Amino acid sequence: MSKRTLISSGSPNEPVIGFSRAVRVGNTIAVAGTGPMGADGKLVGPGDLYAQTRQCLETIKAAIEQAGGSLADTVRTTVMLTSADDWREAARAHGEFFSEIRPACTFVVVTGFVNPDWLVEIEADAIIADA
Repeated sequence: MSKRTLISSGSPNEPVIGFSRAVRVGNTIAVAGTGPMGADGKLVGPGDLYAQTRQCLETIKAAIEQAGGSLADTVRTTVMLTSADDWREAARAHGEFFSEIRPACTFVVVTGFVNPDWLVEIEADAIIADA
């Protein structure tokens, strides 16, 4: 049976809600929906979809690396937006991280997030091919 490794972002909500930033089982890493919060727990880029998207992706990158993978192992991302109007700003940030990796990616519009100042939330899956 594969070992289950929990990756924490340090959020005080993790034990309350019962989630991990990421979970690795075998060669698979699943990263939870990730909002635009900095290490200090504060919103990054208020009102700026591009900055918020970059922050989400930096957090995802760190979680995948902490789980023993690299961004190049990412096979799927889901980008959730509160508005489709500026989707190109989120796409631009996503492309800066993934233009060469090119994971399967879906953009969806949602009615909102638990934090109304978030414009984006992203989840990702990675598979470490040589694990």
